[in-house]
Amino acid sequence: MFFRQLEVGDHAVMAYLIGDPASGEALVVDPADDVDFLIRVAADNGMTIRTIVNTHGHVDHVMGNAEMKEKTGASIVIHEEEASYLSKIGEVWLRMFGARKSPPADRTVRDGDVLRVGPHEWRVIHTPGHTPGGICLYHEPLGLCVTGDTLFVGSVGRTDGPRASASELVASITDRLLCLPDETTVYPGHNYGDTPTSTIGRERVENPFLDGSFAWDDV
Repeated sequence: MFFRQLEVGDHAVMAYLIGDPASGEALVVDPADDVDFLIRVAADNGMTIRTIVNTHGHVDHVMGNAEMKEKTGASIVIHEEEASYLSKIGEVWLRMFGARKSPPADRTVRDGDVLRVGPHEWRVIHTPGHTPGGICLYHEPLGLCVTGDTLFVGSVGRTDGPRASASELVASITDRLLCLPDETTVYPGHNYGDTPTSTIGRERVENPFLDGSFAWDDV
């Protein structure tokens, strides 16, 4: 399996290119910017991007959807509770980020669904809190988890948005992510930490938002 973490654009967004060179099929997670670069990396490794997966619908993660879909024909996949975000991003946010509005989702997913790239399976883990339909993607055999804006290296997603919930984010991280094996590699949605990746074990011990002392109302 091909797996590559790629920082794109000006907002420290981490995009992920996941592919199967044998079949030539690839998907991209959160193609926020630098679309031609992402397409080129796939092509250089003998793959074509067929699917766009958004971990959530905030503009900084979906602003490359339109261009990516136009250039590759890839289908857009997002959680069923998040799909409406794609059409509701306001003009103020689009201007602020120099972004284009995303096309609507071609497919929605829910917790437990499986996304396949060739023979490789990634399980959808619904992790509401940062947004209602935020998701993580988990590859159990290799111990990889793409965590979007739910869990960062040494931090967590914000919960001051209009549809965010600190209590839901705490539950998502505690009940859905910290139950994964400690050696699971965490691949976050932004390059905000001291390293670009972490592990569940490290975050359980070192993340200051997860040690029980943080006032979550302040997030």
